[in-house]
This record gives sequence, C-alpha cells and structure tokens, in this order.
Amino acid sequence: MKMGKWRIVAVALAILLTVPLLGIAVQKSHGYTPNGSEYQETLTQVSTIGALLNGVYGGVISYGELKEYGDFGLGTFEGLDGEMVALDGNFYQIRSDGVVYEVQDSMKTPFALVTFFNTDKRVKLSEGMDYADIQEFIDDLIPTENIFYAIKISGTFSYVKTRSVPPQTKPYPLLIEATKEQSTFEFSNVRGTVVGFRSPPYVSGGINLPGYHLHFLTGDGSSGGHLLEMEIKDAELFLDYTSRLFMILPNEGGFYQVDLTQVKQEELERVEK
Repeated sequence: MKMGKWRIVAVALAILLTVPLLGIAVQKSHGYTPNGSEYQETLTQVSTIGALLNGVYGGVISYGELKEYGDFGLGTFEGLDGEMVALDGNFYQIRSDGVVYEVQDSMKTPFALVTFFNTDKRVKLSEGMDYADIQEFIDDLIPTENIFYAIKISGTFSYVKTRSVPPQTKPYPLLIEATKEQSTFEFSNVRGTVVGFRSPPYVSGGINLPGYHLHFLTGDGSSGGHLLEMEIKDAELFLDYTSRLFMILPNEGGFYQVDLTQVKQEELERVEK
C-alpha cells in the first residue's frame, strides 16, 4: 500500500460486542490488511475530531489510499474544502457552491470515516419522522450503545437541509470560525441517501463525535452536504453493526503541535448543528 509522503501511525481499537477493550498497535506489513475479510466490520477513522476542531486541516492520506479501507462513509478535504460522501464505492465532494465534484485519487483528507457497508438491520421508516425522531428510533433499535453503527437512509425526503464549508487558507482558523462562512442548502420532495455513523458515548473528549454524524447525497448525485435537518416521506433505514475501530493519525505537521486536551463538547455540538 502506498503511503505517499506521509508515514502513518495506526491505532487499532478492538471493540467487542459486550465489553469495549482498547488495543494499540503500529501498522506492519503482516498486520492490518485493508479489504481483508476479517476487517469488513471495521470503521477506519483518519485523524480525530479534536484536531479538526482546532484547525488541523492538512491532508493525512490520499483518497486513493482511503478507498482501500471502505466503500461507504463521510469526511472532508484538505483545507476543509467541502463535505465528502462515500456511497457504493463512489466518493463525492460537495463544495460550498452546493455542487458535487468528482474526487480524484490524488486529493487528500484531514478527517474521514469509512467502512465496507454490510446490512445487519433493515427497517421501514414512518412518514413524517424528522432528524430527532430518527435518532430516538435508532437509539431504541440498536442492541448496545457501546459499538459503532454505520447508517444509511435511502428513499424520498419531504425536506432536507444541509451545509458545506468553503476552503480555508493558512493560517487555518478554528472549525467554529470556519463554519460561520458555511453555505446551507434546502431540498423538498427529494430522493437521496443519508450516509453516516452513530458513535458510542466514550469517544467524547476529542476522538470523535458521540452520537450521530450524517451527510446527504441527492439521488441524482448533483448536490448534498453535511446533514442539518430532514423529514422522511418514504424511506428505509439500513444499519451496519461495526465492532472494530482503526485509526490513522498523521505523524507530522499541525497535529504534532496542537493541544488536543482542551476539546470542548459544547463547541463541538455547535459546529455539528
């Protein structure tokens, strides 16, 4: 596997279905194998949400490399240039003009979450359910809150509201400042797919966003973004129970200098909403 100019420090978190256990390992040629059958239930995370909050927007790995770790997910781009959606092996960039662009393998990501999506649960959603209703519904549906869940919602939506952030220039601002420049987009009676994850509570403190992080892509692949609001018209929910987490961290640049011990949960919630 090509690493480009970055050396990758990998943190493997083995999360069992009953009791979460933390294991740390450095990637070796005989260790973690992207696309390996034993890792089909693995969520691969690039960098941390704490780093992103603190303005660490430099690319960690290329999208060509990231595709080896999953065919489904979300993230962003170097310099915070828009929102990423990965669906059925295709990767999309929704920039701040609301338009979807092709993701080149040479492009890089400072933060991303991907997995190979395999459906473990499929449920029809009721018409009129909004974002809060769906979160409550999934919370009641899942067998435990201590693992990760990849979430896909496909169908027709009465209403969807999304956002995307314009590219930032160095010196990079904090994420809470960058999102003040965000563009928002609204859709009515639109077909599309919601893509994202539900993370367990114990990832708080800067590793990831506890709870729900979702993006949206229209059915024709023309627009989308980071999901802010939705209302179901005729859609199905698909869940992939994911019991392993593999982290890829940069070993140079801003990530080494930034203080990641002061992540404020309320700031993260403001940025996400």
